Amino acid sequence: MAAAALAYVLSLVVFAAIDLAWLAVMGPRLYRPMLGDILLGTVKIAPAVLFYLIYPVGLTVLVVLPALREGSLVAALALGALFGLVSYATYGLTNFATLRNWTPQLTVIDLVYGAALSALASALSYVGTARITGSP
Repeated sequence: MAAAALAYVLSLVVFAAIDLAWLAVMGPRLYRPMLGDILLGTVKIAPAVLFYLIYPVGLTVLVVLPALREGSLVAALALGALFGLVSYATYGLTNFATLRNWTPQLTVIDLVYGAALSALASALSYVGTARITGSP
């Protein structure tokens, strides 16, 4: 149980830190120019916090803990990339299908970004959890 809690905290911190930095840099450069009038002026904090609390649960349960059981950093990277691709595809492809401003380029960027971010967060969580708990 301690390993799961640690993996969750590490996943949350790494994922949120990188994603918030990405959004701070890319929001004005990528999202605002493409999406403009459909974006809110300010972010709704409660849904954003819920996302950042829930997404790492998926990373932890479906990626990091199985990779720890296997003792495989490669599994953490591969499963993390798959989890991120599927999750971000749900968002990106739905937006592409339903929003007039959503572009194919934005869809591809989001899918690649989601896969890379989730792989990185999973790998770092795996390494940190394994080192702290003494797992293989």
